[in-house]
Amino acid sequence: MPKSSEPTRERILKAAYARFRREGFTRVGVDEIAAAAKVTKRTLYYHFRSKDELLAAVLESQHQMALNAFRTFGDSLSGRPEKIVEQLFDQIMRWSSQPRWTGSGFTRLAMELADMPGHPARRIAKQHKKILEDCLADLLKKAGVPSPRDRAREVWLLSEGAISLIFIHGDPEYAKAAGDAAKRLVAPTPLPSASA
Repeated sequence: MPKSSEPTRERILKAAYARFRREGFTRVGVDEIAAAAKVTKRTLYYHFRSKDELLAAVLESQHQMALNAFRTFGDSLSGRPEKIVEQLFDQIMRWSSQPRWTGSGFTRLAMELADMPGHPARRIAKQHKKILEDCLADLLKKAGVPSPRDRAREVWLLSEGAISLIFIHGDPEYAKAAGDAAKRLVAPTPLPSASA
């Protein structure tokens, strides 16, 4: 692809992401994406052979941005494990309190494609969630949490559940409830008393 066509490709990706995120994969047509990107349908198909390929490229692009944001956020986390987890769920609460918040795009799109297990977007969503879970496990390991991979999986499960329920109920307080449960998972186990 010529270098001069890269801005056009990026414009298509941004337009597609906005439409997929707002309306879902199946409800958005290629014509709408082309119009939003201010390109012809032929130009869109020059860059992406199909709508499925376009969705995969959108998620690849978003994956890198989300991963960079999570790593930057992770770099600022320190202290006791409970504090790290509290900050994570506080971030979810702030994120979900934004106007017109629509939840996790990766989760929503993967669920929308539930009957298409081989779809490239499902593979990218799975990879994305796994990498973020691994980043959390590394943070918990550095904080001295025993079995950090197991705890990261449990905390990640709570975060995904909170995001889903916030989306369904429109209540960011689910992040606080999930965060409280997650803090109990990573808190150091008290030593048995000498009289026991």
